[in-house]
Amino acid sequence: MTSTRFERALILAPQGRDASVAQAMLAEAGLPGEIVATVLDLVDQLRLGAGFAIITEEALASTDLHTLSDWLDEQPEWSDFPFVLITRRGGGLERNPEASRFLDVLGNVTFLERPFHPTTFVSLAQSALRGRRRQYEARARLEELNQLASNLEKRVEQRTAEHAATAAQLHEAQKLETLGQLTGGVAHDFNNLLTPITGALDLLQRKYGDSDPRTARLLSNALQAADRAKTLLQRLLGFARRQALRKEAVDIGGLLTGMRDLIDSSVGPKVEVKMRCASDLQPALVDPNQLELAILNLTVNARDAMPDGGPLTILAEEIAMDPGSSPRLKPGLYVRLSVIDAGCGMDTETLARAIEPFYSTKELGHGTGLGLSMVHGLAAQLGGGFALTSAPGEGTRVDLYLPIADEPAPAQARAVAEPVRTVGRRLKVLLVDDEDVVRAATAEMIRDLDHDVEEAASGPQALARLNGGLKVDVVVTDYMMPGMDGAVLTRQIEQTHPEVAILLITGYTGPTEDVYHLPRLAKPFGRAEIATAIDSLFEDDGNVVRFPSGQRRS
Repeated sequence: MTSTRFERALILAPQGRDASVAQAMLAEAGLPGEIVATVLDLVDQLRLGAGFAIITEEALASTDLHTLSDWLDEQPEWSDFPFVLITRRGGGLERNPEASRFLDVLGNVTFLERPFHPTTFVSLAQSALRGRRRQYEARARLEELNQLASNLEKRVEQRTAEHAATAAQLHEAQKLETLGQLTGGVAHDFNNLLTPITGALDLLQRKYGDSDPRTARLLSNALQAADRAKTLLQRLLGFARRQALRKEAVDIGGLLTGMRDLIDSSVGPKVEVKMRCASDLQPALVDPNQLELAILNLTVNARDAMPDGGPLTILAEEIAMDPGSSPRLKPGLYVRLSVIDAGCGMDTETLARAIEPFYSTKELGHGTGLGLSMVHGLAAQLGGGFALTSAPGEGTRVDLYLPIADEPAPAQARAVAEPVRTVGRRLKVLLVDDEDVVRAATAEMIRDLDHDVEEAASGPQALARLNGGLKVDVVVTDYMMPGMDGAVLTRQIEQTHPEVAILLITGYTGPTEDVYHLPRLAKPFGRAEIATAIDSLFEDDGNVVRFPSGQRRS
Protein backbone atom coordinates (compact mmCIF):
# COMPACT_ATOMS: atom_id res chain seq x y z
CA MET A 1 0.00 0.00 0.00
CA THR A 2 2.81 2.38 0.92
CA SER A 3 4.71 1.53 -2.27
CA THR A 4 1.58 2.22 -4.38
CA ARG A 5 1.08 5.59 -2.69
CA PHE A 6 4.59 6.72 -3.57
CA GLU A 7 4.17 5.63 -7.20
CA ARG A 8 0.60 6.82 -7.85
CA ALA A 9 -0.29 9.52 -10.34
CA LEU A 10 -2.16 12.57 -9.07
CA ILE A 11 -4.59 13.89 -11.71
CA LEU A 12 -5.74 17.53 -11.63
CA ALA A 13 -8.16 18.10 -14.55
CA PRO A 14 -11.29 19.84 -13.28
CA GLN A 15 -13.11 20.36 -16.63
CA GLY A 16 -15.29 17.76 -18.33
CA ARG A 17 -14.29 14.11 -18.32
CA ASP A 18 -10.52 14.75 -18.68
CA ALA A 19 -9.69 13.42 -15.20
CA SER A 20 -11.69 10.20 -15.48
CA VAL A 21 -10.41 9.52 -19.01
CA ALA A 22 -6.80 10.01 -17.90
CA GLN A 23 -7.38 7.76 -14.88
CA ALA A 24 -8.84 5.05 -17.12
CA MET A 25 -5.90 5.17 -19.57
CA LEU A 26 -3.44 4.89 -16.69
CA ALA A 27 -5.36 2.00 -15.14
CA GLU A 28 -5.33 0.13 -18.45
CA ALA A 29 -1.52 0.48 -18.43
CA GLY A 30 -1.34 -0.79 -14.83
CA LEU A 31 -0.55 2.61 -13.29
CA PRO A 32 -2.54 3.73 -10.22
CA GLY A 33 -4.06 7.19 -10.45
CA GLU A 34 -5.98 9.42 -8.03
CA ILE A 35 -8.07 12.46 -9.00
CA VAL A 36 -7.81 15.71 -7.03
CA ALA A 37 -10.14 18.68 -7.34
CA THR A 38 -7.92 21.72 -6.65
CA VAL A 39 -4.32 22.82 -6.41
CA LEU A 40 -4.61 22.82 -2.61
CA ASP A 41 -5.84 19.21 -2.70
CA LEU A 42 -2.93 18.38 -5.00
CA VAL A 43 -0.39 19.79 -2.53
CA ASP A 44 -2.02 17.91 0.36
CA GLN A 45 -1.66 14.64 -1.55
CA LEU A 46 1.90 15.47 -2.61
CA ARG A 47 2.84 15.72 1.03
CA LEU A 48 1.57 12.14 1.50
CA GLY A 49 3.61 10.85 -1.45
CA ALA A 50 3.22 10.39 -5.20
CA GLY A 51 5.15 9.24 -8.26
CA PHE A 52 4.15 12.03 -10.65
CA ALA A 53 1.30 14.44 -11.43
CA ILE A 54 -0.82 15.00 -14.55
CA ILE A 55 -2.27 18.53 -14.77
CA THR A 56 -4.26 20.29 -17.45
CA GLU A 57 -3.28 23.83 -18.40
CA GLU A 58 -6.69 25.25 -17.56
CA ALA A 59 -6.41 23.89 -14.00
CA LEU A 60 -3.51 26.29 -13.38
CA ALA A 61 -4.53 29.22 -15.56
CA SER A 62 -6.46 31.26 -12.97
CA THR A 63 -5.19 29.69 -9.75
CA ASP A 64 -2.85 30.96 -7.03
CA LEU A 65 0.22 28.71 -7.38
CA HIS A 66 2.14 29.95 -4.33
CA THR A 67 1.25 26.91 -2.22
CA LEU A 68 2.45 24.53 -4.94
CA SER A 69 5.58 26.60 -5.55
CA ASP A 70 6.40 26.57 -1.83
CA TRP A 71 6.07 22.76 -1.71
CA LEU A 72 8.40 22.39 -4.67
CA ASP A 73 10.96 24.72 -3.08
CA GLU A 74 10.85 22.67 0.12
CA GLN A 75 11.65 19.36 -1.61
CA PRO A 76 14.65 17.48 -0.22
CA GLU A 77 17.83 17.66 -2.29
CA TRP A 78 17.32 14.23 -3.88
CA SER A 79 13.81 15.09 -5.13
CA ASP A 80 12.80 16.75 -8.42
CA PHE A 81 9.10 15.91 -8.68
CA PRO A 82 7.92 15.21 -12.29
CA PHE A 83 4.83 16.76 -13.91
CA VAL A 84 3.03 16.07 -17.19
CA LEU A 85 1.18 19.26 -18.29
CA ILE A 86 -1.58 18.81 -20.89
CA THR A 87 -1.88 22.00 -22.97
CA ARG A 88 -4.53 23.24 -25.40
CA ARG A 89 -4.36 22.61 -29.15
CA GLY A 90 -1.66 24.86 -30.50
CA GLY A 91 -0.53 25.48 -26.93
CA GLY A 92 2.98 24.07 -27.20
CA LEU A 93 5.84 25.76 -25.34
CA GLU A 94 7.15 27.51 -28.45
CA ARG A 95 3.72 29.01 -29.30
CA ASN A 96 2.35 29.61 -25.82
CA PRO A 97 4.16 32.22 -23.67
CA GLU A 98 1.89 31.32 -20.75
CA ALA A 99 3.41 27.84 -20.72
CA SER A 100 6.80 29.36 -19.85
CA ARG A 101 5.34 30.52 -16.53
CA PHE A 102 4.32 26.96 -15.75
CA LEU A 103 7.82 25.78 -16.65
CA ASP A 104 9.31 28.23 -14.15
CA VAL A 105 6.92 27.10 -11.40
CA LEU A 106 6.87 23.34 -11.98
CA GLY A 107 10.50 22.84 -12.96
CA ASN A 108 10.61 19.17 -14.00
CA VAL A 109 7.68 19.29 -16.45
CA THR A 110 6.88 17.57 -19.75
CA PHE A 111 4.33 19.27 -22.07
CA LEU A 112 1.71 17.17 -23.91
CA GLU A 113 -0.33 19.06 -26.52
CA ARG A 114 -3.92 18.16 -27.31
CA PRO A 115 -5.02 16.13 -29.20
CA PHE A 116 -2.75 13.22 -28.31
CA HIS A 117 -2.72 9.47 -28.81
CA PRO A 118 -3.27 7.31 -25.68
CA THR A 119 0.02 5.52 -26.36
CA THR A 120 1.89 8.85 -26.20
CA PHE A 121 0.13 9.75 -22.94
CA VAL A 122 0.95 6.40 -21.30
CA SER A 123 4.57 6.55 -22.53
CA LEU A 124 5.07 9.99 -20.92
CA ALA A 125 3.49 8.77 -17.68
CA GLN A 126 5.74 5.73 -17.57
CA SER A 127 8.80 7.88 -18.27
CA ALA A 128 7.88 10.26 -15.43
CA LEU A 129 7.45 7.31 -13.04
CA ARG A 130 10.80 5.81 -14.06
CA GLY A 131 12.46 9.13 -13.31
CA ARG A 132 10.80 9.25 -9.89
CA ARG A 133 11.92 5.69 -9.13
CA ARG A 134 15.51 6.64 -9.92
CA GLN A 135 15.18 9.52 -7.46
CA TYR A 136 13.95 7.06 -4.80
CA GLU A 137 16.92 4.78 -5.53
CA ALA A 138 19.37 7.69 -5.31
CA ARG A 139 17.79 8.73 -2.00
CA ALA A 140 18.21 5.23 -0.58
CA ARG A 141 21.85 4.93 -1.69
CA LEU A 142 22.86 8.37 -0.49
CA GLU A 143 21.08 8.03 2.84
CA GLU A 144 22.83 4.71 3.40
CA LEU A 145 26.24 6.17 2.53
CA ASN A 146 25.68 9.24 4.72
CA GLN A 147 24.57 7.00 7.56
CA LEU A 148 27.67 4.82 7.17
CA ALA A 149 29.96 7.85 7.23
CA SER A 150 28.11 9.33 10.22
CA ASN A 151 28.19 6.03 12.13
CA LEU A 152 31.89 5.67 11.41
CA GLU A 153 32.67 9.05 12.93
CA LYS A 154 30.59 8.18 15.98
CA ARG A 155 32.38 4.84 16.32
CA VAL A 156 35.77 6.55 16.13
CA GLU A 157 34.77 9.02 18.83
CA GLN A 158 33.26 6.25 20.98
CA ARG A 159 36.30 4.00 20.71
CA THR A 160 38.77 6.80 21.40
CA ALA A 161 36.72 7.94 24.39
CA GLU A 162 36.86 4.39 25.76
CA HIS A 163 40.62 4.37 25.31
CA ALA A 164 40.93 7.66 27.18
CA ALA A 165 38.90 6.21 30.07
CA THR A 166 41.23 3.19 30.22
CA ALA A 167 44.34 5.36 30.17
CA ALA A 168 42.98 7.53 32.99
CA GLN A 169 43.11 4.52 35.34
CA LEU A 170 46.85 4.10 34.89
CA HIS A 171 49.75 5.96 36.42
CA GLU A 172 50.24 9.52 35.02
CA ALA A 173 53.54 8.67 33.41
CA GLN A 174 52.04 5.68 31.53
CA LYS A 175 48.93 7.36 30.10
CA LEU A 176 50.15 8.37 26.66
CA GLU A 177 52.13 5.20 26.05
CA THR A 178 49.20 2.97 27.00
CA LEU A 179 46.75 4.89 24.84
CA GLY A 180 49.22 4.75 21.98
CA GLN A 181 49.26 0.95 22.13
CA LEU A 182 45.46 0.79 22.16
CA THR A 183 44.93 3.19 19.26
CA GLY A 184 47.64 1.50 17.21
CA GLY A 185 45.82 -1.80 17.67
CA VAL A 186 42.50 -0.48 16.33
CA ALA A 187 43.96 1.66 13.51
CA HIS A 188 43.67 -1.27 11.11
CA ASP A 189 39.96 -1.69 11.89
CA PHE A 190 39.21 2.01 11.50
CA ASN A 191 41.01 2.19 8.16
CA ASN A 192 39.23 -0.95 6.96
CA LEU A 193 35.91 0.74 7.71
CA LEU A 194 36.93 3.91 5.90
CA THR A 195 38.30 2.21 2.78
CA PRO A 196 35.03 0.83 1.30
CA ILE A 197 33.14 3.99 2.22
CA THR A 198 35.70 6.29 0.62
CA GLY A 199 36.07 4.02 -2.40
CA ALA A 200 32.31 3.72 -2.99
CA LEU A 201 31.78 7.47 -2.63
CA ASP A 202 34.68 8.13 -4.99
CA LEU A 203 33.23 5.83 -7.66
CA LEU A 204 29.69 7.20 -7.22
CA GLN A 205 30.89 10.80 -7.49
CA ARG A 206 32.83 9.94 -10.63
CA LYS A 207 29.79 8.23 -12.18
CA TYR A 208 26.93 10.46 -11.02
CA GLY A 209 28.58 13.69 -9.84
CA ASP A 210 28.13 15.49 -13.16
CA SER A 211 24.61 14.23 -13.89
CA ASP A 212 22.66 16.01 -11.17
CA PRO A 213 23.64 18.97 -8.93
CA ARG A 214 21.63 17.60 -6.01
CA THR A 215 23.36 14.23 -6.22
CA ALA A 216 26.74 15.95 -6.49
CA ARG A 217 26.06 17.97 -3.31
CA LEU A 218 24.99 14.90 -1.34
CA LEU A 219 28.02 12.90 -2.46
CA SER A 220 30.28 15.82 -1.61
CA ASN A 221 28.79 16.00 1.91
CA ALA A 222 29.31 12.26 2.41
CA LEU A 223 32.94 12.50 1.24
CA GLN A 224 33.53 15.40 3.64
CA ALA A 225 32.18 13.29 6.52
CA ALA A 226 34.54 10.45 5.56
CA ASP A 227 37.46 12.90 5.35
CA ARG A 228 36.62 14.20 8.84
CA ALA A 229 36.78 10.65 10.17
CA LYS A 230 40.10 10.14 8.38
CA THR A 231 41.49 13.35 9.90
CA LEU A 232 40.38 12.30 13.38
CA LEU A 233 42.13 8.95 12.90
CA GLN A 234 45.36 10.67 11.79
CA ARG A 235 45.28 12.79 14.95
CA LEU A 236 44.83 9.66 17.03
CA LEU A 237 47.85 8.09 15.37
CA GLY A 238 49.74 11.35 15.94
CA PHE A 239 49.60 11.30 19.72
CA ALA A 240 49.86 7.50 19.68
CA ARG A 241 53.23 7.90 17.92
CA ARG A 242 52.19 5.45 15.18
CA GLN A 243 52.51 7.51 12.00
CA ALA A 244 54.91 6.26 9.38
CA LEU A 245 57.13 9.35 9.46
CA ARG A 246 59.28 10.42 6.51
CA LYS A 247 62.24 12.03 8.24
CA GLU A 248 64.50 14.29 6.22
CA ALA A 249 66.79 17.24 6.68
CA VAL A 250 64.60 20.36 6.72
CA ASP A 251 65.46 24.06 6.74
CA ILE A 252 63.20 25.21 9.60
CA GLY A 253 63.51 28.87 8.59
CA GLY A 254 62.39 28.07 5.05
CA LEU A 255 59.54 25.94 6.35
CA LEU A 256 58.28 28.75 8.58
CA THR A 257 58.56 31.29 5.76
CA GLY A 258 56.55 29.03 3.49
CA MET A 259 53.84 28.71 6.17
CA ARG A 260 53.56 32.45 6.82
CA ASP A 261 50.48 33.06 4.65
CA LEU A 262 48.73 29.95 5.99
CA ILE A 263 49.38 30.96 9.61
CA ASP A 264 48.23 34.55 8.99
CA SER A 265 44.96 33.39 7.42
CA SER A 266 44.39 30.82 10.19
CA VAL A 267 44.83 33.15 13.17
CA GLY A 268 43.00 36.13 11.64
CA PRO A 269 43.70 39.86 11.50
CA LYS A 270 43.51 40.50 15.27
CA VAL A 271 46.60 38.36 15.96
CA GLU A 272 50.00 39.88 15.14
CA VAL A 273 52.37 37.12 14.02
CA LYS A 274 56.10 37.64 14.61
CA MET A 275 58.69 35.15 13.31
CA ARG A 276 62.34 35.12 14.33
CA CYS A 277 64.76 32.51 13.05
CA ALA A 278 68.52 32.33 13.72
CA SER A 279 70.49 33.02 10.54
CA ASP A 280 72.97 30.17 11.05
CA LEU A 281 70.38 27.56 12.05
CA GLN A 282 71.31 24.01 11.09
CA PRO A 283 68.67 21.79 9.41
CA ALA A 284 66.54 19.56 11.63
CA LEU A 285 65.71 15.89 11.03
CA VAL A 286 61.90 15.93 10.87
CA ASP A 287 58.86 14.97 8.80
CA PRO A 288 58.02 18.35 7.22
CA ASN A 289 54.34 17.58 6.66
CA GLN A 290 53.74 16.46 10.24
CA LEU A 291 55.74 19.37 11.62
CA GLU A 292 53.68 21.85 9.60
CA LEU A 293 50.50 20.29 11.01
CA ALA A 294 51.90 20.55 14.55
CA ILE A 295 52.85 24.23 14.09
CA LEU A 296 49.40 25.00 12.68
CA ASN A 297 47.77 23.27 15.67
CA LEU A 298 49.83 25.35 18.09
CA THR A 299 49.10 28.65 16.33
CA VAL A 300 45.35 27.94 16.27
CA ASN A 301 45.48 27.10 20.01
CA ALA A 302 47.27 30.41 20.58
CA ARG A 303 44.62 32.27 18.60
CA ASP A 304 41.84 30.69 20.69
CA ALA A 305 43.66 31.77 23.88
CA MET A 306 43.57 35.41 22.66
CA PRO A 307 39.94 36.11 21.69
CA ASP A 308 40.64 39.87 21.61
CA GLY A 309 43.84 39.45 19.63
CA GLY A 310 47.46 39.99 20.60
CA PRO A 311 51.04 39.06 19.66
CA LEU A 312 51.97 35.53 18.57
CA THR A 313 55.71 34.86 18.41
CA ILE A 314 57.35 31.92 16.65
CA LEU A 315 61.06 31.43 17.39
CA ALA A 316 63.61 28.99 15.95
CA GLU A 317 67.07 28.78 17.49
CA GLU A 318 69.84 26.27 18.11
CA ILE A 319 70.39 25.02 21.65
CA ALA A 320 72.81 22.57 23.29
CA MET A 321 71.21 20.11 25.70
CA ASP A 322 73.34 18.87 28.62
CA PRO A 323 72.73 15.72 30.70
CA GLY A 324 70.90 17.73 33.38
CA SER A 325 68.82 19.89 31.02
CA SER A 326 65.03 19.93 30.96
CA PRO A 327 63.34 18.27 29.18
CA ARG A 328 65.53 15.22 29.51
CA LEU A 329 67.04 14.52 26.11
CA LYS A 330 70.10 12.85 24.71
CA PRO A 331 72.94 15.40 25.07
CA GLY A 332 73.70 17.28 21.88
CA LEU A 333 72.49 20.06 19.59
CA TYR A 334 68.82 20.62 18.88
CA VAL A 335 66.65 23.15 17.07
CA ARG A 336 64.24 24.67 19.58
CA LEU A 337 61.02 25.77 17.90
CA SER A 338 58.91 27.94 20.22
CA VAL A 339 55.31 29.18 19.85
CA ILE A 340 54.52 31.93 22.38
CA ASP A 341 51.20 33.71 22.92
CA ALA A 342 49.99 36.47 25.25
CA GLY A 343 46.68 34.81 26.04
CA CYS A 344 44.84 33.90 29.20
CA GLY A 345 47.32 31.20 30.22
CA MET A 346 46.66 28.06 32.24
CA ASP A 347 46.52 27.32 35.93
CA THR A 348 48.51 24.50 37.52
CA GLU A 349 45.75 21.90 37.24
CA THR A 350 45.05 22.65 33.58
CA LEU A 351 48.76 22.70 32.74
CA ALA A 352 49.25 19.28 34.32
CA ARG A 353 46.54 17.75 32.11
CA ALA A 354 47.11 19.77 28.93
CA ILE A 355 48.72 16.98 26.90
CA GLU A 356 46.22 14.33 27.93
CA PRO A 357 44.23 13.09 24.94
CA PHE A 358 40.67 14.43 24.74
CA TYR A 359 41.29 16.93 27.55
CA SER A 360 40.11 20.36 26.41
CA THR A 361 39.00 23.59 28.07
CA LYS A 362 37.09 24.63 24.93
CA GLU A 363 33.32 24.33 24.81
CA LEU A 364 31.76 21.18 23.38
CA GLY A 365 32.12 20.95 19.60
CA HIS A 366 35.02 23.42 19.37
CA GLY A 367 37.93 21.04 19.85
CA THR A 368 38.81 17.35 20.09
CA GLY A 369 41.45 17.74 22.79
CA LEU A 370 43.97 15.98 20.55
CA GLY A 371 46.08 18.96 19.38
CA LEU A 372 48.74 19.11 22.13
CA SER A 373 48.69 15.32 22.48
CA MET A 374 49.53 14.97 18.81
CA VAL A 375 52.35 17.53 19.03
CA HIS A 376 53.76 15.82 22.13
CA GLY A 377 53.64 12.42 20.42
CA LEU A 378 55.28 13.80 17.26
CA ALA A 379 58.18 15.31 19.21
CA ALA A 380 58.84 11.99 20.94
CA GLN A 381 58.59 10.03 17.69
CA LEU A 382 61.13 12.38 16.04
CA GLY A 383 63.59 11.73 18.87
CA GLY A 384 63.16 15.21 20.30
CA GLY A 385 61.34 16.77 23.23
CA PHE A 386 58.33 18.85 24.25
CA ALA A 387 57.98 21.50 26.97
CA LEU A 388 54.94 23.51 28.01
CA THR A 389 55.02 26.53 30.33
CA SER A 390 52.12 28.79 31.27
CA ALA A 391 50.53 30.80 34.06
CA PRO A 392 47.17 32.57 34.40
CA GLY A 393 47.32 35.97 32.71
CA GLU A 394 50.87 35.42 31.43
CA GLY A 395 50.25 33.49 28.24
CA THR A 396 51.60 30.12 27.12
CA ARG A 397 54.87 28.94 25.62
CA VAL A 398 55.30 25.64 23.78
CA ASP A 399 58.85 24.46 22.98
CA LEU A 400 59.61 21.69 20.50
CA TYR A 401 63.16 20.29 20.57
CA LEU A 402 64.04 18.86 17.16
CA PRO A 403 67.19 16.79 16.51
CA ILE A 404 69.86 18.29 14.25
CA ALA A 405 70.25 16.54 10.88
CA ASP A 406 73.61 15.03 9.87
CA GLU A 407 73.27 16.28 6.30
CA PRO A 408 72.29 19.60 4.71
CA ALA A 409 68.71 20.30 3.74
CA PRO A 410 68.04 19.76 0.02
CA ALA A 411 67.23 22.76 -2.12
CA GLN A 412 63.50 23.40 -2.08
CA ALA A 413 61.78 22.93 -5.41
CA ARG A 414 58.07 23.30 -5.83
CA ALA A 415 56.55 20.06 -7.00
CA VAL A 416 54.60 20.18 -10.24
CA ALA A 417 51.38 18.21 -10.15
CA GLU A 418 51.27 15.50 -12.81
CA PRO A 419 48.24 13.65 -14.10
CA VAL A 420 47.82 10.10 -12.84
CA ARG A 421 49.53 7.74 -15.25
CA THR A 422 48.27 4.32 -16.16
CA VAL A 423 50.36 1.29 -17.00
CA GLY A 424 49.23 1.38 -20.61
CA ARG A 425 48.00 -2.22 -20.74
CA ARG A 426 45.34 -4.34 -19.10
CA LEU A 427 46.78 -6.07 -16.04
CA LYS A 428 45.64 -9.20 -14.25
CA VAL A 429 45.56 -8.51 -10.52
CA LEU A 430 45.21 -10.94 -7.62
CA LEU A 431 43.63 -9.08 -4.68
CA VAL A 432 44.08 -10.60 -1.20
CA ASP A 433 42.14 -9.28 1.81
CA ASP A 434 40.33 -11.09 4.62
CA GLU A 435 37.71 -8.33 4.96
CA ASP A 436 34.94 -8.98 2.41
CA VAL A 437 33.70 -5.37 2.33
CA VAL A 438 37.20 -3.92 1.89
CA ARG A 439 38.09 -6.50 -0.75
CA ALA A 440 34.91 -5.83 -2.73
CA ALA A 441 35.41 -2.04 -2.70
CA THR A 442 39.08 -2.32 -3.68
CA ALA A 443 38.24 -4.74 -6.48
CA GLU A 444 35.67 -2.34 -7.92
CA MET A 445 38.21 0.51 -7.95
CA ILE A 446 40.80 -1.66 -9.73
CA ARG A 447 38.24 -2.90 -12.26
CA ASP A 448 37.25 0.72 -12.88
CA LEU A 449 40.89 1.22 -13.97
CA ASP A 450 40.20 -1.37 -16.71
CA HIS A 451 42.21 -4.18 -15.08
CA ASP A 452 41.09 -7.79 -14.50
CA VAL A 453 40.77 -8.79 -10.82
CA GLU A 454 40.88 -12.19 -9.15
CA GLU A 455 40.03 -12.26 -5.43
CA ALA A 456 41.32 -14.31 -2.50
CA ALA A 457 40.14 -14.12 1.11
CA SER A 458 43.39 -15.28 2.73
CA GLY A 459 47.10 -15.82 2.15
CA PRO A 460 46.86 -19.61 1.83
CA GLN A 461 44.02 -19.26 -0.67
CA ALA A 462 46.08 -16.83 -2.76
CA LEU A 463 49.11 -19.15 -2.75
CA ALA A 464 46.95 -22.12 -3.72
CA ARG A 465 45.61 -20.25 -6.74
CA LEU A 466 49.06 -19.08 -7.83
CA ASN A 467 50.56 -22.55 -7.39
CA GLY A 468 47.58 -24.00 -9.23
CA GLY A 469 48.49 -22.14 -12.38
CA LEU A 470 46.84 -18.71 -12.04
CA LYS A 471 48.91 -16.20 -14.02
CA VAL A 472 48.84 -12.61 -12.75
CA ASP A 473 50.89 -9.45 -13.23
CA VAL A 474 50.32 -7.96 -9.77
CA VAL A 475 49.43 -9.20 -6.28
CA VAL A 476 47.74 -6.55 -4.13
CA THR A 477 47.58 -7.82 -0.54
CA ASP A 478 46.51 -6.58 2.85
CA TYR A 479 49.16 -6.60 5.59
CA MET A 480 47.22 -7.56 8.73
CA MET A 481 45.43 -10.88 8.09
CA PRO A 482 44.77 -13.82 10.42
CA GLY A 483 46.87 -16.95 10.00
CA MET A 484 49.21 -15.81 7.24
CA ASP A 485 49.81 -12.07 7.19
CA GLY A 486 50.90 -10.02 4.20
CA ALA A 487 54.59 -10.21 5.12
CA VAL A 488 54.66 -14.04 5.09
CA LEU A 489 52.60 -14.15 1.91
CA THR A 490 54.86 -11.74 0.02
CA ARG A 491 58.01 -13.63 1.06
CA GLN A 492 56.60 -16.87 -0.33
CA ILE A 493 55.46 -15.19 -3.55
CA GLU A 494 58.91 -13.64 -4.02
CA GLN A 495 60.45 -17.10 -3.72
CA THR A 496 58.03 -19.02 -5.96
CA HIS A 497 56.82 -16.33 -8.38
CA PRO A 498 59.56 -13.67 -8.60
CA GLU A 499 58.13 -12.29 -11.84
CA VAL A 500 54.99 -10.99 -10.07
CA ALA A 501 54.86 -7.39 -8.82
CA ILE A 502 53.58 -6.92 -5.25
CA LEU A 503 51.73 -3.99 -3.66
CA LEU A 504 51.06 -4.01 0.10
CA ILE A 505 47.98 -2.18 1.36
CA THR A 506 47.66 -1.58 5.08
CA GLY A 507 45.67 0.31 7.65
CA TYR A 508 48.22 -0.62 10.31
CA THR A 509 50.83 2.09 10.75
CA GLY A 510 53.10 0.33 13.23
CA PRO A 511 56.57 -1.07 12.40
CA THR A 512 56.70 -3.26 9.30
CA GLU A 513 60.44 -3.68 8.82
CA ASP A 514 59.98 -7.11 7.26
CA VAL A 515 58.29 -5.55 4.22
CA TYR A 516 60.10 -2.20 4.02
CA HIS A 517 61.42 -3.14 0.56
CA LEU A 518 57.89 -3.36 -0.86
CA PRO A 519 55.75 -0.50 -2.22
CA ARG A 520 52.95 0.24 0.22
CA LEU A 521 49.60 2.01 0.04
CA ALA A 522 47.99 3.26 3.25
CA LYS A 523 44.27 2.86 3.90
CA PRO A 524 41.92 4.55 3.32
CA PHE A 525 42.54 5.28 -0.36
CA GLY A 526 40.55 6.21 -3.44
CA ARG A 527 40.68 5.33 -7.10
CA ALA A 528 43.43 7.85 -7.93
CA GLU A 529 45.71 6.64 -5.12
CA ILE A 530 45.52 2.96 -6.05
CA ALA A 531 45.95 3.83 -9.74
CA THR A 532 49.19 5.67 -8.93
CA ALA A 533 50.39 2.87 -6.64
CA ILE A 534 49.86 0.15 -9.28
CA ASP A 535 51.47 2.32 -11.96
CA SER A 536 54.55 2.83 -9.76
CA LEU A 537 55.19 -0.94 -9.86
CA PHE A 538 56.11 -0.76 -13.55
CA GLU A 539 58.75 1.00 -15.63
CA ASP A 540 57.71 3.13 -18.60
CA ASP A 541 58.31 0.10 -20.85
CA GLY A 542 55.86 -2.00 -18.79
CA ASN A 543 58.52 -4.04 -16.97
CA VAL A 544 58.21 -4.65 -13.24
CA VAL A 545 60.26 -2.33 -10.98
CA ARG A 546 62.59 -4.46 -8.84
CA PHE A 547 63.27 -3.53 -5.18
CA PRO A 548 66.01 -5.56 -3.53
CA SER A 549 64.70 -7.67 -0.65
CA GLY A 550 65.27 -6.06 2.73
CA GLN A 551 65.98 -2.62 1.27
CA ARG A 552 63.68 0.23 2.09
CA ARG A 553 62.04 2.00 -0.74
CA SER A 554 62.82 5.72 -0.59
